[in-house]
Amino acid sequence: MRQDHEVDLAVIGSGGAAMSAAIAARQAGHTVVLIERHTLGGTCVNIGCVPSKTLLAAAAARDDAASNPFAGVSTTAGPVDLAAMVGQKGNLVSQLRETKYADVATAHGFEIREGHARFLDSETLLVDGQPLRARAYLVATGAQPATPALPGLSEVNWLTSTTAMELSEVPDSLVIIGAGYVGLEQAQLFAHLGARVSLVGRLAPRAEPELADRLREILIDDGLSVVEEYAVSVGADAGQAVVTTTSGRLVRGDRLLVATGRAATTGGMDLAVAGVEVDERGFINVDNHQRTSNPRIWAAGDVSGAPQFVYVAAATGRVAALNALGKRSAAQVDYTGLPAVVFTRPQLASAGLSEAQAHAQGAAYDSRVLDLSEVPRALVNHDTRGAVKIVADAATGTVLGVHALADGAGELMLAATYAIKAGMTVDDLADTWAPYLTMAESLRLTAGLFRNQMLTSCCA
Repeated sequence: MRQDHEVDLAVIGSGGAAMSAAIAARQAGHTVVLIERHTLGGTCVNIGCVPSKTLLAAAAARDDAASNPFAGVSTTAGPVDLAAMVGQKGNLVSQLRETKYADVATAHGFEIREGHARFLDSETLLVDGQPLRARAYLVATGAQPATPALPGLSEVNWLTSTTAMELSEVPDSLVIIGAGYVGLEQAQLFAHLGARVSLVGRLAPRAEPELADRLREILIDDGLSVVEEYAVSVGADAGQAVVTTTSGRLVRGDRLLVATGRAATTGGMDLAVAGVEVDERGFINVDNHQRTSNPRIWAAGDVSGAPQFVYVAAATGRVAALNALGKRSAAQVDYTGLPAVVFTRPQLASAGLSEAQAHAQGAAYDSRVLDLSEVPRALVNHDTRGAVKIVADAATGTVLGVHALADGAGELMLAATYAIKAGMTVDDLADTWAPYLTMAESLRLTAGLFRNQMLTSCCA
């Protein structure tokens, strides 16, 4: 390290990308400092994955009691003490923030410095006004709920996915604008806790249509109102939020939650002064190696426009650190078989290419869909809601994508990712051992449909 540099790598942020970068840099023998102006840990542990999934698990327990399908077993679902749930969620978040972030930083020997970071010029960072010069800089500040340009939104005390998870009482009725993964999870969360939920927006816009259609039916069966139109304005009437859709329909609720996407967290960093370019949405432009338009500044995670999953953030953080410190020759993230999970009930999950993506790439493809009524595990669970779909190369049978709407669909995606990364064919999948009476067996059964679409016996 040159004498005019205080550290080798200065990282702005302390979430998944930042921590992964710091660990990689320290393992390579470099000095690192993380700068965090708010709460240690970033989106996943504080306001994203961890809190939402623990609340969803609690809501699922109530839903199991309310919709128990087994004869002779009596269960009931009473009112919810949301404040107690939120308190338990807060305790878990605090515990993980300490054990998975603060303790990890101590173990690996890097500093987490509190303060507001902004660039003074293309080579110098200020932390609470004090200069910090590093050999390389990494911006890993994540993203935050976006505010859409909806007329009348300012008239309503609206919720984001973050503030919704801090409520102390379940609202009697809730309108959610946005039916992507955040909107879907929040919709089922509050519906299963007893709220009357209306969902406004195109349902699961990136999902395979066969799965989206089934999910729509499930949500309606759960008592949700699904309005697949765009919201054009918001207002307030008699103490309720009122959303007007493209057809003029009025959708009312005691509370309004907006889940229309996320925006890059770049405010106050003076990126332009440092020569760091952003795209039209405000996300930092990076090349395949996570380098920005300033060769000394790198970006990783959500703020770089990468797919917004914590495991992607970690991968981009590691790549950025290795490249920034010259430890790898042009390292980059391999997105082949990238999995994604929406934690609805049942889960909506995917790995690899959809049919639309395969078509856009000019691939000749074929696909098969297996209804869960053909999966023994689903039958014994008395829950056959959903399906599994495989997209394969039409000529070679190589698996291009796997998609599922099923209980534990997310668990299937690790095997699916392995299959895609390894270049397995549908014949390979059909001929691979699968333990009987598991949901994972659905992969083998769906692959078998490429050979024969006739009904099969339980184990054949």
